[in-house]
Amino acid sequence: MNLEKMMDLPGAMAAFTYNDRGELQSHILREGTELTPQVLDLLTRSCVANLAIAGMEARGWEAVTGQGGFQPLQGFSVVGLEWSVVVNGNCGVIVKNRDADYEAAFNALKPA
Repeated sequence: MNLEKMMDLPGAMAAFTYNDRGELQSHILREGTELTPQVLDLLTRSCVANLAIAGMEARGWEAVTGQGGFQPLQGFSVVGLEWSVVVNGNCGVIVKNRDADYEAAFNALKPA
């Protein structure tokens, strides 16, 4: 994933990658942002936890209802008050809500 390209997305404040344990691997922060590497490290660990929970819920929903199509998970977003995170695979971008183009962010994060 090209983090510099991710930073070209509307409203991008940070772009990052992380491993399967949630450890921050690489990142770029927009100059002047209040985000820090420590915040990104906490966020990446939350991403792994959220994906695990969402996977459990998807599997359970399919088992209980008999309906398919909830798996595999394709990524997720968490919308906050001022900024949001969009994640797919082991990479993500944090965007300012007022400037964000969520569809563009999800498309940019699609695996090649």
